[in-house]
Amino acid sequence: MKIQIWSDVMCPFCYIGKRRFEQALEQFEHKDEIEVEWKSFQLNPNLVTDPDININQYLADIKGITLDHAKQLNDHVTQMAAEVGLTYDFDKAVVANSFDAHRFAHLAKQYGLGDEAEEALFKAYFTEGKNIADHETLAELGASIGLDKDEVAHTLKGNKYAINVNQDIAQAQQLGIRGVPFFVMDMKYAVSGAQPVDAFTQTIEKAYSEWTVNKPAKLEIVEGDSCDINGNC
Repeated sequence: MKIQIWSDVMCPFCYIGKRRFEQALEQFEHKDEIEVEWKSFQLNPNLVTDPDININQYLADIKGITLDHAKQLNDHVTQMAAEVGLTYDFDKAVVANSFDAHRFAHLAKQYGLGDEAEEALFKAYFTEGKNIADHETLAELGASIGLDKDEVAHTLKGNKYAINVNQDIAQAQQLGIRGVPFFVMDMKYAVSGAQPVDAFTQTIEKAYSEWTVNKPAKLEIVEGDSCDINGNC
């Protein structure tokens, strides 16, 4: 059974959702029959990469709030991340357009390293303060997960996989996805946001039980914490 995950590297709930989903999948009796596919989504496709502005300032600017308020919001998300074993450092995070990071992820997917690419990107962005729009940084991340560094660099110089990113985004629009993370189970059920582990478990089990008997598809959504295209997290 296929589970597709629409996500953006710069979405803090996407990394948290990844961990909770992984915990649910690890407990699932038939996990060996599950295929996970990561799909591209951009919360702000017009974002201009600016290493001189960190995420706290970016959040304050787009929401029209004070820097202190933005830090408080990010501190709350940092605490949520810590509960699933993740370390967020918003003071170091670099404001970066994620389009090329998504192209990088599609390259990795061709080698069966899609999940490894997503993990490396999230860690680079939220924990290590790396610029995930920088091609050299992406090439180094590629090498760290087993890709050829030169191939990554060569791929990013052109437009390869741009069409794949845009197709994922178009598919998200067709499904009515306006926020991420968004987990689609066998195109029948969906979990929107970084839901508790139990919500993932229940939805995976329900989708799997119907997948085994090939029941007609009908998408049902369980809502949770997410980031949307209007900059709300």
